[in-house]
Amino acid sequence: MNSPAPDTLEMPVAAATAPRRLSAGLPCGLASGERRFPLTPEGAAMLVERGIDVVMERGAGAPIHYSDEAYARAGVTLASRAETLLCDAVISLAPLAAAEIATMRRGALLMTLAPPVVNGPVRSARALLDRGILTLAMERVEDEGGNRRVADILHEIDGCASLAIASALLTDPVHGKGILLGGVTGIVPCEVTVLGSGMGAVAAAHCALGMGAVVRMFDDDLYSLRQASRVLDHKVIASAMHPHVLEGALKSADVVIATPMADSGFAVTSEQVGMMKARVLVFDLNPCPGTVFPSLPLCDLGETTEREKAAGNGRMCCINVGCQVPRTAAMALSNVLLPLTQRLLGAVAGNSPENALMLQPGIRCAAMTVFSKAVDPTLAGKLGVRCLDPNLFTSLS
Repeated sequence: MNSPAPDTLEMPVAAATAPRRLSAGLPCGLASGERRFPLTPEGAAMLVERGIDVVMERGAGAPIHYSDEAYARAGVTLASRAETLLCDAVISLAPLAAAEIATMRRGALLMTLAPPVVNGPVRSARALLDRGILTLAMERVEDEGGNRRVADILHEIDGCASLAIASALLTDPVHGKGILLGGVTGIVPCEVTVLGSGMGAVAAAHCALGMGAVVRMFDDDLYSLRQASRVLDHKVIASAMHPHVLEGALKSADVVIATPMADSGFAVTSEQVGMMKARVLVFDLNPCPGTVFPSLPLCDLGETTEREKAAGNGRMCCINVGCQVPRTAAMALSNVLLPLTQRLLGAVAGNSPENALMLQPGIRCAAMTVFSKAVDPTLAGKLGVRCLDPNLFTSLS
């Protein structure tokens, strides 16, 4: 007996396609002296789990002592530098060359720091406009409470690292003084002078106090100075920046740390530097290092060969302090960049990157270039173009 022919049944057909997964590229910054890296393997794995394809340049994790295999196990795609620059978003703490920017996707998102863009070559800045790149300064992004989490964590790392480095240099029996930062019975402790009273200043002062040093803190922002003094249990000698008092502190200091202040134009004169100790250790934690101590040669701690100079007899100003603790920086940055990256890429999913800027004020204030226009005053002045208010691009209700 023949079996009946099977009936043809109608089956529903999916009318919508699955949304395209967004990609985040992580190029290496070591060639530019940037040893810090934005994500650890654990941090990258969390982005992958949240639906973001992470593409990393091979060997980019080496400065923070993570192998390519560790990132591969986390679900990261290992690729060439050129391939990382083709992603929807590129996360780079180091500056990108103009030729590299020219290879990025038109209208892509670049998450970076402001100094590499503002202080970098004009050609690179123009390339950002030519490619219509949405450039965001990560340290300027604000959360719902107005906090700049990336900036705060970077300042805290720099403050703590400066004291750790200073302690190591002071105890060096050959190149340093061979002394402890904190005193022992019968020995006067070292003196640390901190300029500023923000996050980095508090972190540096806290570490110095923990090591037993005498700490003097100076700032003309008395409200900030008062808050810092309270946080430090009034254990620092806090003062406004009276010239004679400041000169006395600089003259007796073994370590001087300059941190960001409201008065960004403050500078220590060459005469004041001449009064400082011959082997004083000077650290500049400002975004544009070298401006507080213009008469001192710079010692870039991002270069491994430069650190030996910091322990020499001559006075010099140490910069890029955070590059000496790149793994700590990577772990800390992962904590704050994970929600930020997800927030940004989630906002641009299915839309142009500019939509994320238009709808979120906390991101809008961090924009440097958008719609092929410069929206950062310093960058616009450097390029000789008109600076546009990013709020003009929005249609917020």
